[in-house]
Amino acid sequence: MFNRIILYLKNFDWIMFASIILLVCFGLAEIYSVALGRGGANLINFHKQIFFVGVGIIFLFTFAFFDYNNWRSFSNSLYIFGAVILVLVLFLGAEARGTRGWFNFGQFSFQPVELVKFILIIFLARYFSNVSLKINPFKHLIISGAGVLIFFILVILQPDFGSALILFLLWLVMIAVAGVRKKYFFIIALAVAVIGAAGWAFYLKPYQKERVMTFLNPSFNPLEQGYNVSQAIIAVGAGGLTGKGIGFGSQSQLKFLPESQNDFIFAVIAEELGFLGSGLVLLFFAVFFYRCLVNLRKINNDFGIFFILGAAGLIFIEMFINISMNIGILPVVGISLPFLSYGGSSMLVNLMLVGVIESIVVRSKIK
Repeated sequence: MFNRIILYLKNFDWIMFASIILLVCFGLAEIYSVALGRGGANLINFHKQIFFVGVGIIFLFTFAFFDYNNWRSFSNSLYIFGAVILVLVLFLGAEARGTRGWFNFGQFSFQPVELVKFILIIFLARYFSNVSLKINPFKHLIISGAGVLIFFILVILQPDFGSALILFLLWLVMIAVAGVRKKYFFIIALAVAVIGAAGWAFYLKPYQKERVMTFLNPSFNPLEQGYNVSQAIIAVGAGGLTGKGIGFGSQSQLKFLPESQNDFIFAVIAEELGFLGSGLVLLFFAVFFYRCLVNLRKINNDFGIFFILGAAGLIFIEMFINISMNIGILPVVGISLPFLSYGGSSMLVNLMLVGVIESIVVRSKIK
């Protein structure tokens, strides 16, 4: 047993792990900085984040030693479990900022959609590793799309448009790496355009329409929907090369920037640590993605390949959308920055994803 643990640790991708830990440290530093600017009572969020990081790292190593092929066997059961918790949260969940998407457990809360992202990657990786899109591609798109649609609708009902968008984009990534032809993307784009027009006319609420208008024109309604974006852009620009220093960002410390430890933590990093600090964050993300791609060449298991591409794709999508929100090139849709933003559910699930990736990498090297 001891020799096997040593063997696993020797084949562990420590470079990937180090890049993730450095990102987590950046996030903790800025969450602490925001807490200082809002009084000692807010340090509870910092302490809670440290707790979730600790538990998440335990999950990471546990999942790394767990045989990833078992996730493939559990995929159908996990899918049903994911659908059940999304239904339950609609009736039993706590409401925050107009969204009923959390289970409260005392001082802690859990957002089931974060776990559903993990489940969906397993479900899609298992499905696409068993079929070929060269044979009956339309059938496989319908089946996999229906699986995503169930989750998508349940998340929309919360309503959580940002998370629902992530689920849809994750499906697009998975069908892309599975080898779907370009003409099917055209069909999907056409369907999305039709559904989007109908949603604008009959479903979207006024505040959601204002977010879209803010995206098209950042100066639209600058004191309401455009306020967050305007303040984030100011914070990013104010950081300069080296930043104002941790705890000295005027936008975050003086509370001009709402959700500074969640959606807009990148703006806080840019203001307090400057171009160099935000550049390091992007570098650590790049190292993580690079290690994922490097390790793919050593894996001959289709499920493992699809899982790594799905997990890396999910983290990239959330990173890209969040940073784009912070610099004003995408609308604010409530997407956190992986490994950095405050939030226990997101932190745990992202570290679990890294753990499964490490499990795939370790076993591919040993074999």
